[in-house]
Amino acid sequence: MKKEMEEIDKMIREALSDQEAQFYEDLNEPPVLQKLSEVYKSQLGWLALVMNVIMLLLAVLAVYSIISFWNSPEMLAMIRWAVVSILSVMAIGILKLYFWMQMDKNDIRRELKRIELQIAALLHKLDQ
Repeated sequence: MKKEMEEIDKMIREALSDQEAQFYEDLNEPPVLQKLSEVYKSQLGWLALVMNVIMLLLAVLAVYSIISFWNSPEMLAMIRWAVVSILSVMAIGILKLYFWMQMDKNDIRRELKRIELQIAALLHKLDQ
C-alpha cells in the first residue's frame, strides 16, 4: 500500500510544473506541535484556550477528589468522591477528544487544498 502511494505521489510531481511541485511539497503533513499551534490560530482558537483552562481545573478537581477519596472515613463520602473523580476524568477525555477532532479537521482541510491544487493543475494543462 505504501509503495502504491509513493508511486502516485511521484506521478503527481511529474505532472506538475516546478512552481506547482514546490507548492505541493509545502503542503506536506506538519509535525504534531505545529498542528497543535494551528488549532490555537484558527477561528475557534479562543475556545481551545478556554478548553485547556477547563481541563486544567478538572485535573485539579480529579486529583483533589482522589485524595479526598482516600482520606474519607465513611463509605458514602468515598462513593461521592469516586463519582466526582470519575466524572472529571471523563470530562477531560471528552474535551481532549474535541481538541483532537479540531486537529483532524485541519488535516482534512489541508488534504482538500491538495485536491484543489491537483484539479487546478489539471484544468490548466487541459486549457493549454
